[in-house]
Amino acid sequence: MAKYGVTHRLSTAYHPQTSGQVEVTNRGLKRILERTVGENRALWSDKLEDALWAFRTAYKTSIGCTPYRLAYENSLIYKERTKKLHDDKIKNRIFNVGDQVLLFNSRLKIFSGKLKSRWSSPFTISETYPYGTAKLSHPDGCNFKVNCRRLKNYHGGNLPPLEIPDVTTFPKDN
Repeated sequence: MAKYGVTHRLSTAYHPQTSGQVEVTNRGLKRILERTVGENRALWSDKLEDALWAFRTAYKTSIGCTPYRLAYENSLIYKERTKKLHDDKIKNRIFNVGDQVLLFNSRLKIFSGKLKSRWSSPFTISETYPYGTAKLSHPDGCNFKVNCRRLKNYHGGNLPPLEIPDVTTFPKDN
């Protein structure tokens, strides 16, 4: 708000003079409605959306742009920027028949298990389909299809044993 020179002031409903700009805006909307409704003033609610659109898209010299641009331009830029950041982080993984993969278990979000891995033990890809689908097979005979976005390569092997160096104890100082 400081970028546009706007100061925030609180007012009550019983003292509308405090918010003078709101009164000016309401007067402008009232004029638009009076001209569009004409004789039949009971239909003002039908014309309100059109009047608001006309008001929001009209250039205001006091703010140097349209109210629509003032309200939505930054959010539009934000949406485009976050979409680009999201798209840049997407990795196109290519899986082949016979690859060992881990399957993401989305159900662990529901159940709290902070130390549990969200990746299920290795499966073998038995078939690949277009549009990012693969058929997985498990040694116990279970076969099913999943979206490849839920898979990651399994690099196999056991973890090397953790080596802990000898710890020397020191006498406590008195």
